[in-house]
Amino acid sequence: MCSICGCGQGETRIDGVALPAAQGHGVAPDHGHDPGHDPGHDHEHVGADGRIYRHSHADDHLGADRQESLRHRQGREDGAARLIRVERDLLAKNAGFAAVNRRLFEATGSFVVNLMSSPGSGKTTLLARTLIDLKGRIAAAVIEGDQQTSFDAERIRATGTPAIQINTGKGCHLDAQMITQAVGTLAATQGGVLFIENVGNLVCPAGFDLGETRRVVVLSVTEGEDKPLKYPEIFATADLLLINKIDLLPHLTFDLGRLVGYARRVKPSLTVIELSATGGQGLEAWYAWIEAGAAAAQQKRPAGR
Repeated sequence: MCSICGCGQGETRIDGVALPAAQGHGVAPDHGHDPGHDPGHDHEHVGADGRIYRHSHADDHLGADRQESLRHRQGREDGAARLIRVERDLLAKNAGFAAVNRRLFEATGSFVVNLMSSPGSGKTTLLARTLIDLKGRIAAAVIEGDQQTSFDAERIRATGTPAIQINTGKGCHLDAQMITQAVGTLAATQGGVLFIENVGNLVCPAGFDLGETRRVVVLSVTEGEDKPLKYPEIFATADLLLINKIDLLPHLTFDLGRLVGYARRVKPSLTVIELSATGGQGLEAWYAWIEAGAAAAQQKRPAGR
């Protein structure tokens, strides 16, 4: 189990092929006293935080309740230190794979967009519409992330766009190592755009760098104006907020200005585009943002690559 978000491990599949459990999130090593130590003499052990803890045989003279209290307190301290260490190890491992991904994407001049949202925001519908409308204007490929099924990858392939499906099983987000492995089986998008559609979740995807160029959060007007304040991290780390389904505004009691205000309270520099994936409003602004990003990525591509 991932100590950062609590999601499961060892169930990841890329286009139906299972990855070894060892390639998932790490787990904390067990820690405890030597079961063979002599309780009648002074002894010591190294805690999970690296400190040395010493116990004397004089502890045996403490009351049973006091000894039990000390054991519980020590257990909590060791557990908290172990949790912090595991979280650091996991994030450091993820950062390493993200750096590898970023170097690869920069070397190929690829503009990589990490699309994040809650389930039902309409991001797959938006992505499919985007791929159809931009066909012939820009090369594209997609990595799809879901806990189960290949429905979204099939929808994307129906547009004529190469797509890889990552199923995370009990996992609630994609991580950089999954992207490293998926990219190895995906047609190159040199000079084009790679869209990574993350698992539907407004919490955990924010904590995992995938090596992407830009982060985009899709929020529909059916979800409520308060989402940026309830889930601030994903908005604070985003480069662009897409407010989807604006064609439904006449039928809702939704304050669009309040949503934008809350989002910019979290991140004042956040770019916002209002659009409708089905009605078409605002899509050209979204497409212009993509094309500008792709052009900038191509310009940064090392000479001779």
